[in-house]
Amino acid sequence: MDVSQPTVVDRIQRLQRLETVVYTMDKLVTGAKENPIFPDFLAGDRLLMMVHGEVVAGIDFSSLKPGDVRVDGREVDLRLPASQVFSTRLDSAKTRVYSRQTGLLVPTDPNLETEVRQDAERGLQAAALAGGILQTAQQNAALTITSLLRGLGFEKIEFE
Repeated sequence: MDVSQPTVVDRIQRLQRLETVVYTMDKLVTGAKENPIFPDFLAGDRLLMMVHGEVVAGIDFSSLKPGDVRVDGREVDLRLPASQVFSTRLDSAKTRVYSRQTGLLVPTDPNLETEVRQDAERGLQAAALAGGILQTAQQNAALTITSLLRGLGFEKIEFE
């Protein structure tokens, strides 16, 4: 079986955005608005929330260039595009506000929950990055590509 370099590039590019890892996390987050003059029981607004979210990472193979793939008989050398975070999202159905304490003199701040959710998304992404999500995404993509290329008849597959 003779598989040309353009065929290999085409087969890999067809994968497009390959999601190779999903980190799911639960995290307890807090938020607060404080008044510089009045104590919290009069003018503060505090929120305690349990968020459930996921961070999805993988590789966008649309950026693979022909020069990233070298074919020599039954051997192929390739340079994978860098892994990236595709999305970070909170699951609203599993995210709960556990407590909200609003001061006696102020209305509930409608933006506080939104701000806490945005901070939580950033925190989830930072935790996933610190936990090695990009390295795992790269390793999982390499395994997927190895299976694909073995299916095309290649015996030796090397990644740069």
